[in-house]
Amino acid sequence: MNKTGRNRARNSFNLRQRLKWVGLALGLCSVSLVGRAAYVQLVNSDFYQRQGEARYLRELPINTSRGMITDRNGEPVAVSTPVASIWVNPQELMRAPDRIPELATALGMPLDELTSKLSQKADKEFMYLRRRINPDDAEKVVALKIPGVASQREFRRFYPQGEAMAHVLGFTNIDDRGQEGLELAFDEWLRGKAGAKRVIRNRKGDTVESDLLRAAEPGKDLTLSIDRRIQFLAFKELRNALIENKAAGGSMVIMDVATGEVLAMVNLPTYNPNSVGGAAPDTRRNRAVTDLVEPGSTMKPLTIASALQSGVVTKDTTVDTNPGYMAIGRYTIKDVPRNNGVLNVTGVITRSSNIGAAKIAAKMPDQVFYDHVHSFGYGSSPHSGFPGESAGVFPRPARWSGSSKTTMSYGYGLNVTPLQIATAYSALGNGGKLIAPTFVKGQRNEGKQIIDENVAREVVAMMETVVTQGGAKQAAVLGYHVAGKTGTARKAGPGGYERGHYNALFAGVVPASNPRFATVIVINDPQAGKYYGGLVSAPVFHNVMEGALRLMDVPPDDIDSWLVAQQSGKMGHAASSLPTPPPAEAVVAPDAAAEFDAALPTAHAPVPPAQGGTQ
Repeated sequence: MNKTGRNRARNSFNLRQRLKWVGLALGLCSVSLVGRAAYVQLVNSDFYQRQGEARYLRELPINTSRGMITDRNGEPVAVSTPVASIWVNPQELMRAPDRIPELATALGMPLDELTSKLSQKADKEFMYLRRRINPDDAEKVVALKIPGVASQREFRRFYPQGEAMAHVLGFTNIDDRGQEGLELAFDEWLRGKAGAKRVIRNRKGDTVESDLLRAAEPGKDLTLSIDRRIQFLAFKELRNALIENKAAGGSMVIMDVATGEVLAMVNLPTYNPNSVGGAAPDTRRNRAVTDLVEPGSTMKPLTIASALQSGVVTKDTTVDTNPGYMAIGRYTIKDVPRNNGVLNVTGVITRSSNIGAAKIAAKMPDQVFYDHVHSFGYGSSPHSGFPGESAGVFPRPARWSGSSKTTMSYGYGLNVTPLQIATAYSALGNGGKLIAPTFVKGQRNEGKQIIDENVAREVVAMMETVVTQGGAKQAAVLGYHVAGKTGTARKAGPGGYERGHYNALFAGVVPASNPRFATVIVINDPQAGKYYGGLVSAPVFHNVMEGALRLMDVPPDDIDSWLVAQQSGKMGHAASSLPTPPPAEAVVAPDAAAEFDAALPTAHAPVPPAQGGTQ
């Protein structure tokens, strides 16, 4: 074979070899591609399915309305109104930067502010632009068809009663979650459960298909024990009293004696729950359940009830309060403004005698006194279910000093909330049966008999004399027997009890023959010249109870006074109006012991100032 033939054979051989290798390479690539396709579609299909769906498929929440809150008569006091929120997918919008100025104008937002927010969230797929705006305004923004911009339906809470019920209801945050008050206490009940839907969107962001995944469950409605009419009346009268007496604040609680239902609860200062942002945190506190006060002489009926129940006295037992002061170790307590001489137990209440209360308390062993007072709820939670309610401070006997029981007997050395005082007086009005307070209509908490029914009735009868003969005449309501007790407690400060600063209290039940309401008024630091409970707080009781008894159709139990007023032609509101009291400086003040230091010798620190006098 010549040279040319050998070259041709070599070339033929090399071509076949090359074709073989090429074919092998192509075969391996084909196998690899088939294997990869099998892996993607069969083995790891879920991952790629999710990645693909993420480009066009979204699962969106379906917001649901919060349950409505009504008062006991079905009147709405908290409702949810539909609003809209504008949101954006920053990744989509950043691909159309020329539309950003148009969006800023539509939202009423500075362009640099919007650009800054978008830059910060450029790697995200969701960002709120405006929350809780008018649905019509949101529709106008969405109609601009700006890439990535959409709206979603939400709900905003509205409180028709505004400031009057702010502390009871509380408020919700921007996500419609309860933050304070009953909105927080019953948040799970009111909130409901959001639904969900799956939507398919095209490349422009428009929804082309939607599937319901889970239906939304609206929140449940809540019916309160509160009567909005009585609530507003209490709010108005308390506000007037604070203005008239130049007081720093005040609280009022009205309870249904037989059921424990809270019919009204008011605090001042207050805030607007429809615009919480500008309210100081201090104004949002429900002082009636969180703030502590020394009960002052409103404690004396409980001291007497404890003594009657333990059998150490009867209503006819006499107590010698001569000579108007009494030494307790190195301290001296006083009755002010005069020596009351020999009193029976009823007279101790009528005259609001500190010495009488102290001597009666001394007849009881420490543990017996503590147990009876504690059974009224002092020193323990009221169990109303209200967030942040305080148990108060009522030390056990092991922590008492030599004068502790003495000062406690007339309302110093222990701390309670207005709600606790109202609960205790409800027990007196309810025949000695203590029922935990409730804010829900129809929720009946089980009652506990803490004192005999006869004892409770005797104490209520004693408290009637405070209104008819003592220092609470301005609490009287025409046509009704009123039983109550005033208190004037000097306020404690960092350096001890402060001169010129008091809490003025009145607590009472009406009608006394068959009590329906138990009411407590606490007015903080009145500075207009009057500061006694009988002059500052008792008139508020009169004004509110006069309206509440009429609103609730409570029949009179003092027909005689009603007939006298009718015969004199003074029926109506004028018939129950009280004579204008003389100037404060001319009054022989009830509970006036708050004016005086109660300690002798002066070289030693005083016990809490004596409180009492003619009330």
